Amino acid sequence: MLLALHKPYGVLSQFTDGEGRATLADHVDVKGVYPCGRLDRDSEGLLLLTDDGKLQHRLSHPRFGKEKGYWVRVERVPDDAALQRLRDGVKIKGGHTRPARVRLIAPPPVLPRDPPVRYRKTVVDQWLELWIHEGMNRQVRRMTAAVGHPCLRLVRFAVGPHRLGDLPRGQWRELRRG
Repeated sequence: MLLALHKPYGVLSQFTDGEGRATLADHVDVKGVYPCGRLDRDSEGLLLLTDDGKLQHRLSHPRFGKEKGYWVRVERVPDDAALQRLRDGVKIKGGHTRPARVRLIAPPPVLPRDPPVRYRKTVVDQWLELWIHEGMNRQVRRMTAAVGHPCLRLVRFAVGPHRLGDLPRGQWRELRRG
């Protein structure tokens, strides 16, 4: 079984928590499935879950090169030099990232967020579409910060061939395995 969940902001990528925080159990009522990788509590978007350990490994381990796509809202508009640094790979805590694909985009169709991202009158923001192959801890956030553009919001919309599409926030659907 393979499920796609639109993980909301503020939800842990696990089924239990001793501190009473929101978890996957608040959104997925299927027994025996586990996340393929993770999204931080303050990230949102596509999270795949499966009951197949081999499939979980193939979908989440960097060795298998599953490309992941993110919509990233950053402070200020990155210039060509900042975008090129992301395309070349940047040094972050945990190592040096592989080259990423990145481009400026209009706001994606996943808005609004609860709670909303803090609005600042004096600092513009910009959305990026960013594709990576690894999955280092907080990698995308660290990458954009390393080029001078802190991440304000992070939404994963793709893992390999799987897309978030129009899946409503907090809902899941079964996928064909692949």
